[in-house]
Amino acid sequence: MVGFELGSVPFNNDGWGPPDSTSTPFAPFSRSEKLGRIADWTRSLSNPTRPKQPSDSAFDFSGDDSFATLAADEDSSFRLVDTTTKSHNTQNRPRFNPRWNNRFNQNRSQLPQRRDEEVEAKKREAEKDRARRDRLYHLNRNTNSSNASARRESSVFKSSVDIQPEWNMLDQIPFSTFSKLSFSVPEPEDLLICGQLEFYDRSCDRITPKNERRLERFKNRSFFKVTTTDDPVIRRLAKEDKATVFATDSILSTLMCAPRSVYSWDIVVQRVGNKLFLDKRDGSNLDLLSVHETSQEPLPDVKDDINSAYSLSVEAAYINQNFSQHVLVKGGESRMTFEEANPFANEGEEVATAASVAYRYRRWKLDDDMYLVARCELQSLVEVNNQKSLMTLNALNEFDPKYSGVDWRQKLETQRGAVLATELKNNANKIAKWTAQALLASADMMKLGYVSRVHPRDHFNHVILAVVGYKPKDFATQINLNTSNMWGIVKSIVDLCMKLNEGKYVLVKDPSKPQVRIYEVPPDAFENDYVEEPIPEEDQVQPPAEDSADGEANGNANGLEDKEVATEAA
Repeated sequence: MVGFELGSVPFNNDGWGPPDSTSTPFAPFSRSEKLGRIADWTRSLSNPTRPKQPSDSAFDFSGDDSFATLAADEDSSFRLVDTTTKSHNTQNRPRFNPRWNNRFNQNRSQLPQRRDEEVEAKKREAEKDRARRDRLYHLNRNTNSSNASARRESSVFKSSVDIQPEWNMLDQIPFSTFSKLSFSVPEPEDLLICGQLEFYDRSCDRITPKNERRLERFKNRSFFKVTTTDDPVIRRLAKEDKATVFATDSILSTLMCAPRSVYSWDIVVQRVGNKLFLDKRDGSNLDLLSVHETSQEPLPDVKDDINSAYSLSVEAAYINQNFSQHVLVKGGESRMTFEEANPFANEGEEVATAASVAYRYRRWKLDDDMYLVARCELQSLVEVNNQKSLMTLNALNEFDPKYSGVDWRQKLETQRGAVLATELKNNANKIAKWTAQALLASADMMKLGYVSRVHPRDHFNHVILAVVGYKPKDFATQINLNTSNMWGIVKSIVDLCMKLNEGKYVLVKDPSKPQVRIYEVPPDAFENDYVEEPIPEEDQVQPPAEDSADGEANGNANGLEDKEVATEAA
């Protein structure tokens, strides 16, 4: 075997690298050079006496041909792109002019650089196109939003009451301040419960779109929308000095859910002595139910259109009243009567024609010497496990699926959550007010009915597609309705009004801005408002001819649609 002898390697005891006594040269290099060789071992061995030339570098290995050949081979193997020749069929290869071949060979080394520049140029163009698309998207979005806002302002953003020149504006409160308010009230006490309640028909819980029920009309039932100062029970409680502030659940819920409102509303404030009365005007829109108030697309503002904001409000109130009586046990034998009879029904009229409703007069403590009394309403009760539960009844209405984008008949069974989410988006204020009224009345259950038109162009005939029950506290949490914030808004309004002098004032929600304004009005304001008288049935507007086969298409509950006709006639 041939042995391998390792030469002597000098060892440097004083530092790194070869000792100074050795003649091993060190090849200098810069950061921009390729690191091929650091030490040039060939120059010193082949020709130690040759002086160093400026062209010498870490890659100049001229002293040893074999080493230079090896370095050259390694350097030649370095390529940015694959330039190896590939075998092709040369028979069909096109022939080029020698001048073009020379130009191609001359610029061949620049191809990788050109390719990189083309890639970078394409990236820059793509970035410009993306930025241009983003600008156009945001521009169109802002334009559509502004156009929608302009359409809404021109169609539905109208003041609920005509501001007179002699009215004196005292203050304006933006809704942004309401979100920061919080006030906790103790549990209320019941002062009195009047009226009667009929039992809920539990078979209505099994209604489905495939097993829908026709909504009945109750023309012989009386529905009362009495304001605070016209309530004989509240007058009696005020004389007995039971409280300082008096209101109804509809007025309180309007204040509690004011930040969610879009349409204009107004509340009359009367300061009499040391007492405060919160009232509504005769013919106020608080008696109606808004439809698509918080939706993005405005409703048509056409007087004769059945899908206008006012026509849908009348229709929704009409549906809500009939629904509250339709889902009760038929026959009327099972009912619960309370301490006093219905305070608004005539003597002997309650059992025969009065709607199933109980008025719960409750008192809350707002301060050490300030109490609030409100009249709250309940529509029905149900007995479960020998325990009676009180409930409120309300109905959501579908008038045309193209406005909401969700067809109830197709989605209620499979995607009920999506239907409710759409209603919460389009009717956030109305649903929040229903929830607040259920909390004020301490209802054990609130029932929501889904009522739709038989045909989108027929606003007289309706069907019930489903009935769903919720616990008010759980539902309030689901829709992000904070009880402490609700009472904080009421407490701030009451404190503001208690600082006013005796007289009459009106609290108006601005028709185009999220704020409320308070005006001082004359004592005789709103007393000469025109109140429509019910029109005889033979003079009422009849439904379309194709829908008159039902024989009752002209039924109006409590004169709600009569009011619309009388307004047009006036």
